[in-house]
Amino acid sequence: MTPRDRFIAALERRSVPGRVPHFELVFFLTMEAFGKVHPSHREYGQWLQMTEAERVLHRRDMARLHVDTAERFEHDAIFVHPNPADVEETARQIEATREDDGDRHFLMVHGDATLKIPEGAEMEEMSLRMAEAPEEVDAEATALVDAAIRRAEVLRERGGLDGFALCSDYCFNTGPFLPLPWFDRFVTPHLARLIRAYREMGFYVIKHTDGNIMPILDRLVDAGPHALHSLDPQGGVDIAEVVRRVGDRVALCGNVNCGLLQTGTDEQCVESVKYALEQGSKAPGYIFCTSNCIYTGMALQRYELMRDVWKEESGERGAGRR
Repeated sequence: MTPRDRFIAALERRSVPGRVPHFELVFFLTMEAFGKVHPSHREYGQWLQMTEAERVLHRRDMARLHVDTAERFEHDAIFVHPNPADVEETARQIEATREDDGDRHFLMVHGDATLKIPEGAEMEEMSLRMAEAPEEVDAEATALVDAAIRRAEVLRERGGLDGFALCSDYCFNTGPFLPLPWFDRFVTPHLARLIRAYREMGFYVIKHTDGNIMPILDRLVDAGPHALHSLDPQGGVDIAEVVRRVGDRVALCGNVNCGLLQTGTDEQCVESVKYALEQGSKAPGYIFCTSNCIYTGMALQRYELMRDVWKEESGERGAGRR
């Protein structure tokens, strides 16, 4: 099986022989690992000054960096981060990455259009609008999903893309940012419509949100994604409980504690990796990864430790073995 085959099998909650599939939503340590700035951190002003010939080379360089990351760290999927991220450049970056990679890895891009936790300065205004003008907020949420569906139709026609990661965050460590009746009004139906449209186009869908998702866990699963990411232990989410509640309904991605990778001891990191593998592998279609991403400021050695434990431990378990 290719890495792409393995990842798709996990998303479809089929047993995967050998090691548990692995990926990261983002791997930002590209300077330390490869001496190159991550695509998301590159200056848009430089892009505007490039000739088209330079842009072709830049796309190829970003594609090679994505593929190098997947190959070095044995990821089964690549989250393509186009920069700039308009629909045309997204399509071109997918094409460049697929050309470089062949069909070896699963390719996804960001595809969420649902309302997320607003920035602090906007939170009060958004809350007031939801209370005083709910029809307007509903209409805006509908328009955002409409635009995302049109974008997906373009990307489907261009080809090369396997799926979307939906990365709007809904929860703090204490729980959802909206009261549940508001969540059911302004998020739940729009999320379900977006996922349904993506799936009807033949795309796979991974829904990501940090924080304590337990109060909305069933709502997220009912919306119909193939997988949930990131099952955040810093938000009090225990992967064993998630497996018990919904492990027979959706693939699961996570949940190595990012906080421990940055500030914990080696022993704590190893324990977190082993716990995620042990509990996650009890459900069909488990995909191993952190509880967020490999972010700037994390020590590369800690991620390498996490990867090494995965290699040592996961071959005995396999995805979906009981």
